[in-house]
Amino acid sequence: MNFISKYSIKTFLGLLLAVILFHVCIILKIIPYDIAWGGRLTNDAEMYVFETISILINIFLSIILLMKDNIIEYKFSDKVINVILWTFFAIFVLNTIGNIFAKTTFEKLFAILTGLSAILIWNILLKKKTTNR
Repeated sequence: MNFISKYSIKTFLGLLLAVILFHVCIILKIIPYDIAWGGRLTNDAEMYVFETISILINIFLSIILLMKDNIIEYKFSDKVINVILWTFFAIFVLNTIGNIFAKTTFEKLFAILTGLSAILIWNILLKKKTTNR
């Protein structure tokens, strides 16, 4: 894997860690949940479900990136990893479009985060492997 792909993976892992910490802060009620999920959460029970799912998805994506970077030895096939990453790429692109047209400025700012995520996945997927292994 070349330098740009490795840099993109490491940058994306840092970004995912920040997102996970954000969701943990919501669960711990350090950050109010009404600023997340487009303000659609109506009670604590919904918040716990949505935040837990979000954290699990971000952990899953982090594990996929660690597999892609060969940091985790046990891994899915490269084809499966790439299909998962292309799926996340599509989700981030669609989410970016949705965030651009969001009602609140706070949600619109998330377009930067989701757009950056899409760009990082694009870099990870489209860079050719080097033959130094």
